[in-house]
Amino acid sequence: MSAWWRARLVGREEQSGTGRTLRFDVPQWPGHLAGQHVDVRLSADDGYQAVRSYSLAAPEHGSGIELGVQVVPDGEVSPYLARDLPAGAEVEVRGPLGGWFVWRPEQHEPVLLVAGGCGIVPLMAMIRAHRQAGSATPMRLVYSVRDPDQVWYRDELTGAGPATTRIIYTRRAPPGSSRPPGRLTAGDLMPLGTSEDSSALCFVCGSTGFVEHATGLLTRAGCDPGRIRTERFG
Repeated sequence: MSAWWRARLVGREEQSGTGRTLRFDVPQWPGHLAGQHVDVRLSADDGYQAVRSYSLAAPEHGSGIELGVQVVPDGEVSPYLARDLPAGAEVEVRGPLGGWFVWRPEQHEPVLLVAGGCGIVPLMAMIRAHRQAGSATPMRLVYSVRDPDQVWYRDELTGAGPATTRIIYTRRAPPGSSRPPGRLTAGDLMPLGTSEDSSALCFVCGSTGFVEHATGLLTRAGCDPGRIRTERFG
């Protein structure tokens, strides 16, 4: 089991009405792969402890790590982390965790990333690692959100370099959108029907319902189930 490290909050950034990016300095951090996550432990003065898992949103960069935190209504940990943890305060983190849902720059097969809501967080780490490595590997993101206010990393995704992005709105689309609001479809995932799409390594992250729906679309479209990797939250 990985050790617990002291992590000091050095920055917080709003991503949506309920989503935040938190940046920590972890002097003993051993490094990580894009797609991995950590456990965060909070300890109260009376000895009570709470542990939650959060995805790493950026590739390895020295002692700094970046987490994506979505506020859970009436949650015990996420509202405090997202809104109240003071700059300079310390928590404990354990990781990196997970070795299956990862992308490495030395991989050369095409990549299809499918995100639902805050499930974009570990996939953003892959996009950033792809850009940082200057990889020529085809990488495409299909990002499903309820409405324009729920898009994380909006500015960065529009300039993601070789990684191309399509945002799907399920409840309310922005003015001028060519696609009416609606649930993710097979056409959204593989609009070109190319051999590149069918041979891609697929990463799907979101709520359990979203992951099951997206995975079903991929397999019915002919994707090899052995090439579909999933991560779900909630």
